[in-house]
Amino acid sequence: MSPYGSDRSPRRPMRRKLLQALTAGVVLATATGCSYNWEDFPRLGMPYPVTEEAPRILSLWQGSWAAALVTGILVWGLILWSVIFHRRSRTKVEVPPQTRYNMPIEALYTVVPLIIVSVLFYFTARDESKLLALSKPAHTINVVGFQWSWGFNYVENVDGDAATPKGGKAPKELASVPDRFTKDFPAGAEGVYDKGIPGDRNPETGNPGPTLYLPKGEKVRFILSSNDVIHSFWVVPFLFKQDVIPGHTNVFEVTPSQEGVFMGKCAELCGVDHSRMLFNVKVVSPEEYRAHLKELAEKGQTGFLPAGIKQTDPARNAETNTL
Repeated sequence: MSPYGSDRSPRRPMRRKLLQALTAGVVLATATGCSYNWEDFPRLGMPYPVTEEAPRILSLWQGSWAAALVTGILVWGLILWSVIFHRRSRTKVEVPPQTRYNMPIEALYTVVPLIIVSVLFYFTARDESKLLALSKPAHTINVVGFQWSWGFNYVENVDGDAATPKGGKAPKELASVPDRFTKDFPAGAEGVYDKGIPGDRNPETGNPGPTLYLPKGEKVRFILSSNDVIHSFWVVPFLFKQDVIPGHTNVFEVTPSQEGVFMGKCAELCGVDHSRMLFNVKVVSPEEYRAHLKELAEKGQTGFLPAGIKQTDPARNAETNTL
């Protein structure tokens, strides 16, 4: 007689529990997905990209998920295969043969992970080099992080006169910016600025923080500088963020592709009010962008906010690239 008896009764509760767990999982998955938009599923949790560069990041994200899914299916398959076909009740073997020092297997589980990591590293490095490549931008904006908000220096020739300001050198407020970036400033860039406080609100959405304006369809270079500690500039639907480090200048470029108001935040724990370092990005038409710059000039917000900590010229120009 079988040790379990003729009806195998001890195994039935286990099957019943497994069925109940599967049923609960299906109910939970369908219940939480009632309001889910299945058009969003291919992005796998990523926001809708709003720049020309963001789809490259989304593609890397999707590829990483695909690789993880294939690896997971293989691992889960091997686990289930072992559980089903090598269970003790089927083989009637109390202790199966033990295998030690199997060189082919050990080589396999060493080489395969190395291949996976190498492939992921290749695609990550390739996309990173593309995303951080610099060109001749149509606009330059210096983003200044400080406790506990953001300032935006629009390095623009607002009045249309290439002869102002005179001197041809970068303004003293932007003295911390390396020469390799200031040489791309437009002629006559007297500039305008906007400075926020945590209590600011976007008038359209009511979201907290100051609002940064960007022109749709025109490349913008962001020059990031900090006046105190490390912050991180993150515009959520850009699918991209970069640290704002005192004494070091990070730079990247994007081309906004969709108008609207989008959320931004500091992604680096920078102190007690880190959670209040929020801001908004409003992407508008190029005409509305220029009108906003003139509006700031009319308010008297001409010139620039002090950007970055004081450095000697050798230290400021010590780095030759941003990678």
